[in-house]
Amino acid sequence: MLTDRDGQAPFESTGPGTAKVRVIATGWASALQGKREIAEVEGMKRDAVLHPIVYVRGYAMSRGEIDETTADPFCGFNIGSTVFRATASRTGPPRKYVFASPVVRLTSDPNLGYSDVFTSGHDIMDDEWEGALPRKSIVIYRYYDSASTLLGSGVTPSIAEFGKGLSRLIARIRDLVCRDPGNKVTPEQFRCYLVAHSMGGLVCRSFLQNVDLDEAGTRKCVDKFFTYATPHNGIEVGGTNVPAWLAADDIRNFNREYMAEYLKLTDVFEKTKRVDVIRESDGSLSPERMFCLIGTDRSDYEAAAGLSRTFVGHGSDGLVRIENASLCGITSAGVEATPVAKAFVYRSHSGSFGIVNSEESYQNLTRFLFGDIRVDIWVDVEEIRLPEDVQKEADKGRAIDALYQLEILASPRGKLWYLTRRIAEEDSVACLTHGEWMKGGQKPQSLYVSSVFLDNDARVDPNRRSLAYSMTLGVRVPDYEVERRIWLNEHYEGGYLFRDSVVIEIFPPADAGAPWTVMSDWQSGNPGKATKPLEATPTTEGRLAFSLPFDNGKKPGMRGRVRFVAAEWNSWNR
Repeated sequence: MLTDRDGQAPFESTGPGTAKVRVIATGWASALQGKREIAEVEGMKRDAVLHPIVYVRGYAMSRGEIDETTADPFCGFNIGSTVFRATASRTGPPRKYVFASPVVRLTSDPNLGYSDVFTSGHDIMDDEWEGALPRKSIVIYRYYDSASTLLGSGVTPSIAEFGKGLSRLIARIRDLVCRDPGNKVTPEQFRCYLVAHSMGGLVCRSFLQNVDLDEAGTRKCVDKFFTYATPHNGIEVGGTNVPAWLAADDIRNFNREYMAEYLKLTDVFEKTKRVDVIRESDGSLSPERMFCLIGTDRSDYEAAAGLSRTFVGHGSDGLVRIENASLCGITSAGVEATPVAKAFVYRSHSGSFGIVNSEESYQNLTRFLFGDIRVDIWVDVEEIRLPEDVQKEADKGRAIDALYQLEILASPRGKLWYLTRRIAEEDSVACLTHGEWMKGGQKPQSLYVSSVFLDNDARVDPNRRSLAYSMTLGVRVPDYEVERRIWLNEHYEGGYLFRDSVVIEIFPPADAGAPWTVMSDWQSGNPGKATKPLEATPTTEGRLAFSLPFDNGKKPGMRGRVRFVAAEWNSWNR
């Protein structure tokens, strides 16, 4: 069973010649059981998820960059943008789209109403700071202050020391939030969110995964963890992981062997040479409460006059390779299990087209933190049909290979941007090789491709009860190889074995205890509509799975199902 690195889900076979796309819904009905009114439940849920947000910035290379970030109160979380690219091309002008910044949006949104914590020129870690904190606070972890020549010694501490500092900061936030009786939060009930860019995600992981760094015992206080463009499996230059001996400017922080030390994953690294994993049994945050946002625009990353994107290469955001920017959960036996939610956006690592200062990234962030429904998208492949002439060669025992590239784009109703965008031109597709298909005995194989989160507060029409989004699935025509030679007969570059869009519309129950309704339609047959009901299949994890068949009905071709796994995401009892 193919898992696309992030784990696997149970597969329900419907017999030969079929393939499924699955969507799974988790426990949303249970959140509405009992005699509570819907409005009361939603109010409780909304209040329950507005925890303090701790933002952890990324890597600053030079002393000047460290001083620059030290001089910025929000360490870049306050930077916005006015441009975005609708297509993967730098030849045409970008579109204008004003995104004020994450800080401005979080503080100006009437449904959220967050505020910063700076008072009378002081930060909460300053001795002079006085008072209590509201739950809806944005706290910046200013871990580079001690390393700057402006406010510190000019000597950069280790990433392990940054992890210890994060533990202490969360303890301080907890104490200040619990100090205000109006927050109605006890130390045991206190929770917060970690939101991190680039190396900031590794700082958070060191604190979450290495119990030795949790000096204040605050790992249990973290409810969710969101990363923008974090090099979870290190950074590669010229196809090689940066060396451990490269201590200058702390570049070794991105060496996998060194990462294994501060993440306490030495045993895993020795077996797999990977560090992009979260143990499910180490007492830290569950992989199900994490999200990896992955950038795919290398061309707009201008660091080092463009040299970074040149040496890091295609399939990256200009600094972090796509394959190194996600996480997966592993069991105590070291087996991949729980998928860590991920989405892909056409943004670069930083800059005017950067991943933090963009609308699509902000939407993924807020829907993950505060949304109502989680949908994990899988593609289950059950049959692959070769071109007739290639099949004849295969029947003669000749080696056949091909790379099947699966594209996924998902956007909510009425929006101009995608919550996730995986296309071939941006090197972000999910892949299955024909060799893998044959090695698996031509049995059903599953690829986890992305997750989307839906939010009632983000509806275009607040009077319309349903939540809806569209998803496009494309399977590109591969380059078929016969005995390692490309087969060009009847090959059309850029073509598709299958491509169609589907609208998924989810209707919450009108009354407490009533069922949810999910409707869908492939748009090639019923444009703009979702009229066919999708039947839910409960899973062993207490979730609901919906399957939507696809098939191009030709040779070459593919049959399968898109499987949606949907779950009620936030509730008062989390």
